[in-house]
Amino acid sequence: MTHLKEGMPAPLFKGTGDDGNLIDLAQLKGKKVVLYFYPRDNTPGCTNEACNLRDNHDELVRRGFVVIGVSPDTEKSHKGFREKFRLPFPLIADPGKQILGLYGAYGEKKMYGKTVTGVIRSTFIIDEKGIIEKIISRVDTANHSSQIFKLYDNKK
Repeated sequence: MTHLKEGMPAPLFKGTGDDGNLIDLAQLKGKKVVLYFYPRDNTPGCTNEACNLRDNHDELVRRGFVVIGVSPDTEKSHKGFREKFRLPFPLIADPGKQILGLYGAYGEKKMYGKTVTGVIRSTFIIDEKGIIEKIISRVDTANHSSQIFKLYDNKK
């Protein structure tokens, strides 16, 4: 499992979005990227997180962020999830867990007191130069946008 830290270059990746289009992190240089990893489409926590980002998307864009979600679900699953909840940002299908692996977002975690292997919910904020600016490892799914805003509202 990769152990990334703030200040490190973000691992480059290419992935297929729910619309079938290629998303290439290298092509997003010059933009600030909110790259969030979540376990599964249409589950309560993941839906809360996606809808919170959706509901605050205009403000995220106003502040210069591009939002991209990643999970091991299929393009078809992502497409249905995105349409059902009217998500204004792309979702990358990573069934082979390559991107999840690059970011250390797949591995052992504690769930209900047991150690399991799965997606580690986390968010990486990548700056315009491709550097990991912030990492959110304890995501509050219902208030995720607020977590992001607070990181920058306190930055002077």
